[in-house]
Amino acid sequence: MTMNEWNDFWMAVAGSAAALTGLIFVGVSISLKELLANPQLPSRAIQSLLLLMTVLVVSILNLIPKQSSILIGLEVLITGIIVWAITLRADLKVLPKIETKNRKYIRQNIILTQFAVAPYIAAGIIICIVGRDGIYWIIPGIILCFIKALLDAWVLLVEIYR
Repeated sequence: MTMNEWNDFWMAVAGSAAALTGLIFVGVSISLKELLANPQLPSRAIQSLLLLMTVLVVSILNLIPKQSSILIGLEVLITGIIVWAITLRADLKVLPKIETKNRKYIRQNIILTQFAVAPYIAAGIIICIVGRDGIYWIIPGIILCFIKALLDAWVLLVEIYR
């Protein structure tokens, strides 16, 4: 498998991530006052942007020509670890501020975020060990990041007013 076969895929994913990032920014700007009044929503907005930036960064890294499998694997792994640490820290910081009756939803959000990031860490390790075929492990991460970001966009644009 050559990485050139993936160029169209990475370009489409990067464009989609950039468009969804714009949607999150619009949601934040429209709902800024309401968003800041809720202790969990600023963190959720930042995490959504971070997940979409992860998709964008990993796509861009995979478009760089003539990289070794080890280098791509390390780039994906480091990106995944950084995003995992930042999102988990943000979630754990918000959790105590939430009313007990709403913590179930926050826990569900935490789990979805962790599931979205975990494939990047797995992909980075597998690419380093097995080679470029480990790239397929990134795809669930991309899909889950898009799903999580769309759910967050819905909350920031619609649910915030309920």
